[in-house]
Amino acid sequence: MKFIKLMSLIIFGVSLFTVSANARDTIKIVGSSTVYPYATVVAERFGKSKFNTPIIESTGTGGGMKLFCAGVGTEHPDITNASRKIKNEEIALCAKNGVTDIIEITIGNDGLTLAHSLDAANANFNQEQLFLALAEKIPSNGKLIDNPYVKWSDIDSSLPNHKIEILIAPPTSGTRDAWNSLIMVKGCKASGAYKIWETEGENAKKKCSIVREDGGAIEAGENDTLIVQKLAEDPERFGYFGYSYLLANEDKIKASSIAGIQPSLEGIQDYSYPIARPLQFYVKKAHVGVVPGIKEFLKIFTSEDAMGPDGYLTDIGLVALDDVSADAVRSAAINLETLK
Repeated sequence: MKFIKLMSLIIFGVSLFTVSANARDTIKIVGSSTVYPYATVVAERFGKSKFNTPIIESTGTGGGMKLFCAGVGTEHPDITNASRKIKNEEIALCAKNGVTDIIEITIGNDGLTLAHSLDAANANFNQEQLFLALAEKIPSNGKLIDNPYVKWSDIDSSLPNHKIEILIAPPTSGTRDAWNSLIMVKGCKASGAYKIWETEGENAKKKCSIVREDGGAIEAGENDTLIVQKLAEDPERFGYFGYSYLLANEDKIKASSIAGIQPSLEGIQDYSYPIARPLQFYVKKAHVGVVPGIKEFLKIFTSEDAMGPDGYLTDIGLVALDDVSADAVRSAAINLETLK
């Protein structure tokens, strides 16, 4: 009996140590590089309260989802930022690993920005031209061929007379997903390639998003600040990222027009700018009350002071939601409403 009691005490002590070792008093956030600047500003303000400043890692939307969906418990992130909606397969991965109650918070809108150096001539592209510049395969006489275009002017004589070189987001990026949806697929349909792939029984949407590997498309990683630097260094390069990076670097870069439209707060909010999109983050409800401050963080992030039309996040490029949408988001945050 003495031995059993001793072993029980040892096991109890080890359990206490494990709980203590795994306990976490700081919110952990992963995900989108586009949402990262907004989350960082909110986190810094939040850290001036009674709670610790959240730790944020820019992993890209896809990478963040993998980490977020890996399980419940303080060894896993509490929140993941996303520059696109969570995918059905990610919801399934979460469920497989016990992450079943997920709160979705839309923080505002953003416009994908195709930028280049201030030293470059102004540029204007439509979706078809951008697809023809980036795609691995393009249509020619009813067939699909390897992309032959070397210069922009090979596509259209009105375009720049220099080599095609676009810095693109990696496959794990929500920004890449948004670019594929708003540029590649729409441009693919306009070019006629989409119909050819459909006729051949292929997954046309997937095929349209495959980019060339001959130097015209260059994966530039998740560091958008580095992309800005590379664009500033070479007037012939283009690259894309969220609107906030344009606003923060207007002394180095400028935006190309898309179908004759420049990105603007008004155009992004009413979606008249062709490549506008919503931004969001996702929260594990199971972590609320376990990791201190999550509910309070949601409240400050969705406050009028933060994401309202005159909020401090709009100063760095976030485009505010309309009043009805913003009220719905605040209700979801306060009531911890989960995805259905």
